[in-house]
Amino acid sequence: MDTATSTLRAEHRRILAVVDVLETELNRARGGAPDFDTVDDCITFFRLFADACHHAKEEDLLFPELQQSGMPRETGPIAVMLEEHRLGRAFVRGMADALPDARAGEIHARDVLERNARDYIALIRAHIGKEDHVLFNMADRMVGGTACGRLCSAYAHADTGRFEQCTKAQLEALAERLTAGN
Repeated sequence: MDTATSTLRAEHRRILAVVDVLETELNRARGGAPDFDTVDDCITFFRLFADACHHAKEEDLLFPELQQSGMPRETGPIAVMLEEHRLGRAFVRGMADALPDARAGEIHARDVLERNARDYIALIRAHIGKEDHVLFNMADRMVGGTACGRLCSAYAHADTGRFEQCTKAQLEALAERLTAGN
């Protein structure tokens, strides 16, 4: 039985698996250069799957449904999640911006890349914990019946879109490739 958050919870598991890949790569490279191709693939996954696909479903579909059920957007759980989405985007952008110079061997850029990556890892793990154990439990109690059916259909429709020319299936395949060795 689908709930208002079952799709989002499954996506969280995939996001966390790629977060683990990034952390493993950073730890392996401690004091040296990471495998920049792996880091680049993780950044792509976070930008397109975690943000453009997953966070968009939360911001455009789930949160408005919760607002209609009486949860405020400007305060409380939704406001916290939106701020954390903003911070996550900034960390991913920081990684992406530092990557070319880090690849070129610039130590400062490598430090900036690692700092943004570690900040993103800490943020997204805590963020997903809050969503899975607090907000999503509230959402599953607040959104049921036909509203839940509409929401799940809207998730499925959103998943048919493209995320910078990538399909959700292609992004899931990227995650599978990244996590195959972990």
